[in-house]
Amino acid sequence: MEPGRRKILLVLMLCVSVSATEDSTLDRDWSEFWILRFFINLAGYSTIILPGYLLVQYFKHSNYLETGRGLCFPLIKTCVFGSDLKSGVQDEPSPTSRTEATETSFTRQTFKLLACVLGLQASYLTWGVLQERVMTRAYGRTETDPGVKFQDSQFLVFMNRILAVTVAGLCCALTKQPRHGAPMYKYSFASISNILSSWCQYEALKFISFPTQVLAKASKVIPVMLMGKIVSHKSYEYWEYLTAILISVGVSMFLLSNTQNKHPPTVTTFSGVVILAGYILFDSFTSNWQDALFKYKMSSIQMMFGVNLFSCLFTIGSLLEQGAFFQSLLFMIQHPEFAVHAGLLSICSACGQLFIFYTISQFGAAVFTIIMTLRQAFAILLSCFIYGHSVTVVGAFGLVTVFFSLFLRVYARSRMKSKKRIAQGQAPVQKV
Repeated sequence: MEPGRRKILLVLMLCVSVSATEDSTLDRDWSEFWILRFFINLAGYSTIILPGYLLVQYFKHSNYLETGRGLCFPLIKTCVFGSDLKSGVQDEPSPTSRTEATETSFTRQTFKLLACVLGLQASYLTWGVLQERVMTRAYGRTETDPGVKFQDSQFLVFMNRILAVTVAGLCCALTKQPRHGAPMYKYSFASISNILSSWCQYEALKFISFPTQVLAKASKVIPVMLMGKIVSHKSYEYWEYLTAILISVGVSMFLLSNTQNKHPPTVTTFSGVVILAGYILFDSFTSNWQDALFKYKMSSIQMMFGVNLFSCLFTIGSLLEQGAFFQSLLFMIQHPEFAVHAGLLSICSACGQLFIFYTISQFGAAVFTIIMTLRQAFAILLSCFIYGHSVTVVGAFGLVTVFFSLFLRVYARSRMKSKKRIAQGQAPVQKV
């Protein structure tokens, strides 16, 4: 071959090689772009939501309650119309009511409280450590192979929900529950926001540290208050606004000190902040919508079952449409360590939800909030110890400000409730 032709051939081969490399890099970048995956997930959910919405509207406008018959009638009636049973007070089917709990011995109540504290701390501290491990560390790493990270946050959400709905279903079958009155489709609103908030929670760890995520979650008091005004038309006291401002100041101090210390890329920081904002927004809607649903006569276990049932339906549908379900299963087979971590995540999530319901029914929301606030502080310390996150003096002061504000909020709320009971001529209930 002539030298001139050989040079031309080498140049063409080099151009093809560079073009192929650029194409593969472009494809990888698009697949790793979080906002694209977010909208793809939404498109998957819409393929279930839109037909469901049309069916609900059809049954509502076709006078189906009067004309419908057949085997499907009870199912359609439950899913679309419900029993229209409403109550201003949430019914809890716990075997021991809160009043009965106060009449038992001090020792027994102390052991119950210790069991709740240990159960909540063990479930959610383990869950936090595993969450950070799964989303930030590679699997299959050796001396010659850097390993690969698991990328699909939606599959982890599905794993959590499938076990939660199983546990809730067993509890509903084995324990006495109030007659269910809410139309089943109403759970789907809380389910969608719950899925998206969980997805954001996992996805954010690709861009920010776990301590930053935990602290940002503590600041969701503000959007919860805003959502409460919008969704439920709630009003708040001056001390609630004061503690919300203090929490914002503490979070800002921690985030700014962390940014100045590590100098993270601007794009990464911005993505992490946007995803965290999405988490707080969706989670705030979930809690307020569930609070509105409790106007129907239902238990917390029934709420857990309904929301997680729709979550399983939405996530499995989206995963199958994307082809990501079998890819994730293949990843589990190739990396047994990931399978163990994903299973433990699901167990901790389901057990944690049961401990939440039991703690609130036995000791009230104030005690539960204190336990979970301590859990957040322990989670940050544990993450820093295991994964080597550093916290500056200014950041530590921000942490103290946040948790002081949270405890101040719990204390003020307890005092307000005690004053209301005294004003109504009731003696304040003593808690352990």
